[in-house]
Amino acid sequence: MRRGDGLLTHDLDPQDKGPQDACGVFGVWAPGEEVAKLTYFGLYALQHRGQESAGIAVSDGNRTLVMKEMGLVSQVFEEPDLNSLKGYLAVGHCRYSTTGASVWMNAQPTFRPTATGGIALGHNGNLTNALELKAWLAERDTESQSLVPGALANEPTTDTALITALLATFDGTTEEAAMEVLPHLRGAFSLVFMDEETVYAARDPQGIRPLVLGRLERGWVVASETAALDIVGASFIREIKPGELIAIDATGLRSRQFATPEPKGCIFEYVYLARPDTTISDRRVHAVRVEVGRTLAREHPVEADLVIPVPESGTPAAIGYAEQSGIPYGVGLVKNSYVGRTFIQPSQTIRQLGIRLKLNPLRDVIGGKRLVVVDDSIVRGNTQRALVRMLREAGAAQVHVRISSPPVKWPCFYGIDFATRAELIATGLSTEEICRSLGADSLGYVSLDGLVAATTLPADNLCRACFDGVYPVPLPVVDRRGKHVLEEKQPDDAAVHVDPDGLLTAVAGVGAADALTRP
Repeated sequence: MRRGDGLLTHDLDPQDKGPQDACGVFGVWAPGEEVAKLTYFGLYALQHRGQESAGIAVSDGNRTLVMKEMGLVSQVFEEPDLNSLKGYLAVGHCRYSTTGASVWMNAQPTFRPTATGGIALGHNGNLTNALELKAWLAERDTESQSLVPGALANEPTTDTALITALLATFDGTTEEAAMEVLPHLRGAFSLVFMDEETVYAARDPQGIRPLVLGRLERGWVVASETAALDIVGASFIREIKPGELIAIDATGLRSRQFATPEPKGCIFEYVYLARPDTTISDRRVHAVRVEVGRTLAREHPVEADLVIPVPESGTPAAIGYAEQSGIPYGVGLVKNSYVGRTFIQPSQTIRQLGIRLKLNPLRDVIGGKRLVVVDDSIVRGNTQRALVRMLREAGAAQVHVRISSPPVKWPCFYGIDFATRAELIATGLSTEEICRSLGADSLGYVSLDGLVAATTLPADNLCRACFDGVYPVPLPVVDRRGKHVLEEKQPDDAAVHVDPDGLLTAVAGVGAADALTRP
């Protein structure tokens, strides 16, 4: 089901994208419940994970209906839509694109007919062997294994569509097909999918992206975060294990292991991606962020009058910094709640106002004060540079920037859309040089050891690649060209090169290299 073209949203400043979120997935099996509405509210709780498109698939046991559109969950679905999606099992998805362009055809859940019905699937993460899977699909897209021979292999423009198409080429049950396909996938994947009678969930062997299981009074729920369980009244049971496939139907819940677990959960979930009220590995994300703030205060103390956060993601760490340092905590910046993380692309005149569209200083609070400003991360540095300037114009005597993550020096290939290495300000610049670029009086990042310690997890159980360049899943060079790899929109050879680390990236000078000379 599709409406007319939805309104695409963009970052506040498309030239200064921060770390773009992964996606949110939700699934429910609950006879007697309004599963479309449960899925809607579950996705609403996961909206922070992706704001480009949203979709819901519902089955009544005989047929599957899929509705998806560009835009936020609240823009895509209205009450009549949800009332028309009748059934007792459903899967839903809210998307930020990491493979495939942000267009309607790439919205999820994806759907494929099979010999016995159909499969609808939603995916959080990013596969690193998409071209290899596409070749495998071409081999399987034959008269004996495909409903419409030759139609599958040429269509998929996302890794998610590849997974769905591959599942559709196998005879037998969806569960049997999944046990054949899942061991071939590489990279990050937290999946929810369904046929007419069963909801499935699967997680990659590294468990890079979160996925949890919850219990309703009359059913089961799977979701990207525990916060989505809370909003629909489900009790948290456990996390889906790395390398695990679960199936939920009228016979109950069953579990199968398709790969040996090698836990490498994404540490950036604790820094920024997950909601603060979510629990990951038995640790509340808010508590981790507060502890990171305490660590920041120990590692980078400073004499100041007030600690203020960059709302909202800097708030827990700012609280921790204030508690540890004894410097009063205050609110020095007011956020426009209706901008959120995305916004219609502003006109040039409005863009010159920059960050004021999103944040405005409280002059009577910060005037004459020595400020500690706590933020979650620095990518290109443009936002922090504008923020420092704005605070000085509002009367701040000093501005000391503290960051609750280490310098981001490496791109992510597992579901977070960072800038290229050349655009990351921490690539090639020291902390002192970045501080001068921002115009701050001082700059301090939390150490990687300090961040890891705050999670209380062993360092070896965490993916830290964006900070240390150690990737837990091998990355074939051909698959490192970004989200358009399946759409044959490769970068111009003149605009890319392979750096000493073997990563394709833009030529120097696009972002960080000129940071010290920009006005």
